[in-house]
Amino acid sequence: MVTAIAGLQTGVINLNTRINDTGVYTKYRDYQPRCWVYTDYHRGHGYLNVSQAIEKSCNYFFYETSDRMGIDNLVKFAKYFGLGSKTGVELQGETKGVISSKESKEKYHNGEPWSAGDTLQSAIGQYDNEYSPVQMARYISILANGGNRINPTIIKTIRNADGSETSKEEIEKFINNKLNIQQEEVEDIGIDRNNLNAILEGMRSVTSDSGGTAYVRFKDFNISVGGKTGSAEAPGNKVHAWFVGFAPFENPEIAIVVMVENGGHGNYTAEVVRDIMAEYFGMNTQNIEEDMTAIPYVQILN
Repeated sequence: MVTAIAGLQTGVINLNTRINDTGVYTKYRDYQPRCWVYTDYHRGHGYLNVSQAIEKSCNYFFYETSDRMGIDNLVKFAKYFGLGSKTGVELQGETKGVISSKESKEKYHNGEPWSAGDTLQSAIGQYDNEYSPVQMARYISILANGGNRINPTIIKTIRNADGSETSKEEIEKFINNKLNIQQEEVEDIGIDRNNLNAILEGMRSVTSDSGGTAYVRFKDFNISVGGKTGSAEAPGNKVHAWFVGFAPFENPEIAIVVMVENGGHGNYTAEVVRDIMAEYFGMNTQNIEEDMTAIPYVQILN
């Protein structure tokens, strides 16, 4: 989704742009990646707009979009959505993660120059990209929240002995000092609401349209969900399965991220997200009776 937003905001694509996915991206002789649908079915998705590309998880569309705008623009928008930086959640040991960029290649690849192929890989979440689930949850929450930046927290309020409440600014200052978190300046990119809506509609199609990559998991779900499947390549020909989602689509209350190591297609993790949402929205509470019978219990300690 961040690649789509970056492409729309920079003007290299618009809401009417349709890119023809032929299956294999042949623009560069030394690197010709394939869309997943070609690997599975030996064909492309055909002509797609940005919402349809999200619905069908079309790699080819985002290869072309990123090639038009370049890696620097992609990095700028990834930073806005909090990727590659700590969220500031009040827990020790949070990882910062890595945004795939010219800087990351210089650091992790012996100073090799950036290539067009690196941009293509980065645009679909591969190459040096490394993000924690809580970072991804913030990213999805910002999307669902109209593009407004928010940070996760496990502290609702702190009430002092005299009954007063500690201000959020004071709590944040204490946490940042305690966990040595440096607040990073992030440029306000001013996301166009029409662009954002197109992204969100694509996410709704993932779960609600028959061509969506998670439709089979949500087709009978009675709450509208915005989501996205993900399959992250890992060493040893393994694939980590991701699904990110928020609900209800019209007025979001909850954002969920599930990642299963070596789990394969993100479609499988969508089932976990569906079950969590069903529990959260009270869809599993019908006809439940509590047994109040006391059962004697004796434990023998040796």
